[in-house]
Amino acid sequence: WCFLFLLSCLGALYSSYVLLSSEDAKVLSAKILAEAHSAAHITSAGKPFLVYGTAWKKEDTSRYVFDAVHAGFRFIDTACQPKHYNEPGVGEGWKAAANDLGLERADIFLQTKFTPYPGQDPNKCPYDPSSPLEDQVHVSIKTSLKNLKTDYIDSYVMHSPYNTVEETMVVWRVMESLVDEGKVRRIGISNCYDYHKFTAIYEQARIKPSVLQNRFYADSGFDTDLRKFCKEHNIWYQSFWTLTANRHALAQPDVAKLAEAHGLTPQTYMFAFLMSLGYITPLSGTTSQKHMAEDVAVMERMQGGEIMFDDEADLRRMAQILGMPDL
Repeated sequence: WCFLFLLSCLGALYSSYVLLSSEDAKVLSAKILAEAHSAAHITSAGKPFLVYGTAWKKEDTSRYVFDAVHAGFRFIDTACQPKHYNEPGVGEGWKAAANDLGLERADIFLQTKFTPYPGQDPNKCPYDPSSPLEDQVHVSIKTSLKNLKTDYIDSYVMHSPYNTVEETMVVWRVMESLVDEGKVRRIGISNCYDYHKFTAIYEQARIKPSVLQNRFYADSGFDTDLRKFCKEHNIWYQSFWTLTANRHALAQPDVAKLAEAHGLTPQTYMFAFLMSLGYITPLSGTTSQKHMAEDVAVMERMQGGEIMFDDEADLRRMAQILGMPDL
């Protein structure tokens, strides 16, 4: 009887050990998975990624950001511009999803923008438009930090340049000071299609722009010269309106055939093409959970090392379909 009791006790202890080991393994596995999907890990490893865009989502912003983070997006773009963005909703969405998934702040990359007054709704402007430009930026970043529930911004972007480089540089100097203070990690500019203006800003900047976010479409010649400059100077070129502006090209049978060969849709094939260039980061603003999953799937395949385009000839074939003058 004593021998049987001893065996029973040993069995119970072994089961407890196995159970504990299993739980430890799950925790360890979750940590490894979280690290692999961490924005900090992705950027430090130089892996390709997509940015989740949050414009025009209004009162549903929080829900869509929550869904996007759950789907696997770790980079989020917004703006302190109530006219087109619900920045507080972005803060609520990423925070709720991070709590759900056990993510830390470094796992999420938050990008927001200072929007000059011409781009604001006069009735909802987050700062006093009659105040000096320097004050406008300081009020805007303070508002963004509160809205996004964070004490620093990963990327702070000027939503558009001013009419003159001189005026633009007044705001840029304030943005540089925010980097010095640790409130912002990197700075950039958006909606800047003038090559000479962008390069002038670059030359005069003490802290160089590390982001250029532009509409990716034929009307601007697909920013050929600007993209080349970004590639040569290690600047992220972020493309928005990527799918909408190129619907005609993506509807061509050749694109569908090329995409199908890789198990992709024409839309995700487009994202794969741009990420394969090595310096373009597309924005995806989808509200569909299915499309979110598809976007994340192609991103993860490429982060895992899968080659979607065998050589430059493959890339140029897609560029030709789009009407791009050059890669």
